Amino acid sequence: MSCGEPHETDCSEILDHLYEFLDREMPDSDCVKFEHHFEECSPCLEKYGLEQAVKKLVKRCCGHDDVPGDLRDKVMGRIELIRSGQAVPEQDVTASPATPQES
Repeated sequence: MSCGEPHETDCSEILDHLYEFLDREMPDSDCVKFEHHFEECSPCLEKYGLEQAVKKLVKRCCGHDDVPGDLRDKVMGRIELIRSGQAVPEQDVTASPATPQES
């Protein structure tokens, strides 16, 4: 997604780190770059608004459920694989194989 205009911060960088911005998991100086980008790029601002709405909906529906740390780590690991263009394994590579049940 891009508005076709040149920006100080490229649209792809903004979209790759959108959730870090939404979650305020980046330095203030980076947040300022994002805010400036949104002021001049309506497609990215629209995407930001959509993702912000989804995040609020999920929080409202599921916000009181605790997520196990290992699950969060696995999900974040898969997101990073996808972002980097690497293949994502179909099964969890850290899970031990199922053992046959005895009769």
